[in-house]
Amino acid sequence: MGVETANNQRTRVSRRAFLKAGALAGGGLLLGLRLPPTDGTADAAGADGNAPEADTAFAPNAWVRIDTDDQVTVLVDRSEMGQGVMTALPMLVCEELEADWARIGTRFAPADEAYANRLLGSQITGGSTAIRNAWQPLREAGAAARTMLVAAAAQRWGVSAETCRVEKQVVRHPESGRSAPFGDLAAAAAEQPVPDSVALKDPAAFTLIGTPTDRLDAPPKVDGSARFGMDVQLPGLLTAQVVRCPVLGGSVASFDASAAEAVPGVRHVVEIDSGVAVIADGYWPAWKGREALDVQWDYGPHAGLSSDAIAQQFRRDADAGKAATARDDGDTAAALENASKTVEAEYEVPFLAHACMEPMNCTARLTDDGVEVWVPTQNQTASQEAAAEVAGVPKEKAHVHTTYLGGGFGRRSHTDFVRDAVACARAAGAPVKVIWTRADTTRHDRFRPATYNRLAAAVGDGTVKGWRHHIVGPSIKANNDMLGGEAVDSSSVDGAKDLPYGVGNVHIAYTMSNTPVPLWWWRSVGNSQNGFIREAFFDEAARAAGRDPYELRRELLADQPRYRGVLERAAEAAGWGAGPRHGDARGIALMKSFGSYCAEVAEVSVTPDGRVRVHRVDVAIDCGPVVNPDTVTQQMESGVVYGLSAAFDEAVTVRRGQVEQTNFDNYAILRMDQMPEVHVHMVASDSSPGGVGEPGTPPIAPAVANAILAATGEPVRRLPLTRAGFRPA
Repeated sequence: MGVETANNQRTRVSRRAFLKAGALAGGGLLLGLRLPPTDGTADAAGADGNAPEADTAFAPNAWVRIDTDDQVTVLVDRSEMGQGVMTALPMLVCEELEADWARIGTRFAPADEAYANRLLGSQITGGSTAIRNAWQPLREAGAAARTMLVAAAAQRWGVSAETCRVEKQVVRHPESGRSAPFGDLAAAAAEQPVPDSVALKDPAAFTLIGTPTDRLDAPPKVDGSARFGMDVQLPGLLTAQVVRCPVLGGSVASFDASAAEAVPGVRHVVEIDSGVAVIADGYWPAWKGREALDVQWDYGPHAGLSSDAIAQQFRRDADAGKAATARDDGDTAAALENASKTVEAEYEVPFLAHACMEPMNCTARLTDDGVEVWVPTQNQTASQEAAAEVAGVPKEKAHVHTTYLGGGFGRRSHTDFVRDAVACARAAGAPVKVIWTRADTTRHDRFRPATYNRLAAAVGDGTVKGWRHHIVGPSIKANNDMLGGEAVDSSSVDGAKDLPYGVGNVHIAYTMSNTPVPLWWWRSVGNSQNGFIREAFFDEAARAAGRDPYELRRELLADQPRYRGVLERAAEAAGWGAGPRHGDARGIALMKSFGSYCAEVAEVSVTPDGRVRVHRVDVAIDCGPVVNPDTVTQQMESGVVYGLSAAFDEAVTVRRGQVEQTNFDNYAILRMDQMPEVHVHMVASDSSPGGVGEPGTPPIAPAVANAILAATGEPVRRLPLTRAGFRPA
């Protein structure tokens, strides 16, 4: 396990900065901060299944609560969508606090500036930033609380704080044999000054961080007590279905509500910004009312849009030659012109849906004091702002209660489902839960961009001497009215411009080619497609150079020790150079994303009729210091599942202006019997923490494509594999 150089030194934190980060939030210094009950019923806010909060005696900062009954609670300020933050973040606090892990309690934090993600600028869970953002502040929060508890005990006993010790939630004075649990000291500790600086543990002394630890959210998810968005219940709660225009960019022309209103249980039929809402006593009458509703649509200008037209647009824009330069090293044009051999290729990747298992949903209630929403969100700040805007109240009057998320992958950082719920609650004058259908969740997703790519490599003397990559596709930021013009959208070139190989001549360019298809961030963002394109094309170049793709990578990574470390570890674990254990061939790929380095080797068999089976995947990950090894393993496995599913058969297509996919019958996700063995290998590192939620996804598609190339001699230049003439076995 790696450590930071500054660890084992006394970390200086200015009093003002510490308070700004959330100190004394529970004491009322942060106005508007509401600490939620968590029983999941009428006024449930946290909905994580824990008991209601006791009378908090000691709240030294935004994350730690210690009650007189000796209950220690950690407020988790990131959304739990399966990635393990409900366990990993409390581990950071408890390591320094010296709390008893067996008795720790957790709660979701409310929406508040105290919990802003300093790497992203708002209270949001994304970009694999949870541990990277929390590594220092949450350890400091635990250490500050411990320091104040020790000071209270030392004052009570008339001894020096330096002579006291803390273990498993008890402060002890070994010389006199006196001891006191945290609960007995809580009130007195609250009277102690917040320390200007705190001493953090030497990582060699860690007893919790770095240790495989069972997840705190597993038991409630198994026994059913965990509360997801669709589990929220409130007095007088109504349920809504929203009918949306099937054509991208279309709107309501008119509607006849008479047949819908005649359905027993239907209370209201109203037009809102996203369509027409049918609000009823429950899901079934809302659904039946939706079926009966007669809506006339204004399809707008995109009724003729198709996937073929989008593909043709990308090619025209590529031919036009107008592009922004993302990277330009050496003289790539000369390298290609003078190369003994040139490899050229066109790569295409499709739009992709997020395919969250839990459909989009949100519950909203307007009160005399403002608005409340109960929502499985990745973005508390944006949800609060959206709720306030639709309700017509100041931001501080909008209260966000985060539930567990049934999958996120970036989709739940948007707020369209929040806006639906607040608009319906405002129209109905009652609390309303909006539930999207599976078809709504699929057809009205906000998709990962499709791109068209032209690549060329200059090959000679057994190596790659030049590399050119022209990316053509839409910009997520421009699509969401946040960026215009021809500037390089960094998310569009993630993984392409950061070519790590020692190639002297590199040119990466991007042409923005926007479409009406709504876009959003998808797990690993641009790395997902550019990782496939870059790493698959590298194997084409290595083949043209007559080199083993692993050995050539290793040679060209001579000045990249962390890349080379994961490359070598994955190859060693997979048995690279020996015959495959299963299947016909192996493929290798690697990627740096979100501060972590990841390499994967896929062992694959291909039948003569093009059926592909992935038997085994070896993953090597260097993410800096590891908080919970079990979480890292789970997230690497999850990344392989997600990326492999997209590689095999996932694609969003458009016909007559409509997304064609509606459910898992025509948006096929990976089946259990198609899942390979996954072996995860962690590479020790003394670097700063990296992310683990997303880095496992980008390397799997190119690793499989490269194995297919090795087995058949055919490069895979289009995804999903079904578009390239292959299909899952």
